[in-house]
Amino acid sequence: MIAGISKAVTLYLAPVLALTATVLEILAFLAPTLVLSGLVNLVRVVPSVVLMGGRGEVDGPSLFVGSLGACVKSNNDVQLNCTLASVSPQYDLSPFPSNAPTTLLYAPSPSTPIFISIALALNVVFLLTFTLISFREKMPGKIGKAFESPLIQSLSAGMGFLGFMTGLTAFMVLRMWFGKTVQDFNTSIQNQGSQGPKLIAETSNAFTMVWVAHAFWAVPLMISLTKHHVKSGKA
Repeated sequence: MIAGISKAVTLYLAPVLALTATVLEILAFLAPTLVLSGLVNLVRVVPSVVLMGGRGEVDGPSLFVGSLGACVKSNNDVQLNCTLASVSPQYDLSPFPSNAPTTLLYAPSPSTPIFISIALALNVVFLLTFTLISFREKMPGKIGKAFESPLIQSLSAGMGFLGFMTGLTAFMVLRMWFGKTVQDFNTSIQNQGSQGPKLIAETSNAFTMVWVAHAFWAVPLMISLTKHHVKSGKA
C-alpha cells in the first residue's frame, strides 16, 4: 500500500503540482497588464475612508500594480487603462489627486522581473524534464532510456532548484519593496488627517499565488533532489 501511494505521488500528483505551480506563477507575473487585469495584482491602491476612521464605500481612482506594469482607472465606473508590459514600467498616476503621495509609487529595479523571467524559464524546463523522467518507463525504446541517464536527472534537479530559489528570492524582494511602499503611502495619508485623499494601499493576491506556487513546487523538487542524492550515493 505504501509503495502504491509513493508511486502515485511520484507519477501523478507531483507533475500535477508542478504544472499548477507553473501556471500560478506565470499568471502572478503577467498580471495585471497582460492577463487578469484588475483581478490579480501585487499591490492595489483603491478608494477608501478606512485610514480616516470611516466606513462604507467611496468612489475614486484605483491603481493595480504588477511585476511588469500597472492598470489604472479614474473611478469605479470606467474601464482599466493598462501600461505596456515592461521590466521598467512607468505608472500612469494622473487620475490621483495632487495631495496623494504618488511619488512613493514607482517600480523596483528592472533586474527583479528579469530574474523572475529566468526563474520561470527554468521552472518550465524542470516541469517538462521532471514529467518525462517520471513517465520514462512508459516511453518506448531509446526515448525512455535517455531519461534514465543520471546526467539528465541531475540537470533537471539542478534547474529545478535554481529556478525555485531564484523565483522565491525575487518575489521576496518585491514583497519587501512593495510592503515598504504600502506602509509609507498609508502613513502619509494618515498624517494628512481629514484633508487627506480617500485612498488606501494594500499588498494583494498575486503574492498569495506565488507563495502557494512555491509550496506546490516543493513536492516535485524534493522528489527530484532525493532521486539525485540516492543515485549519487550509489555511484
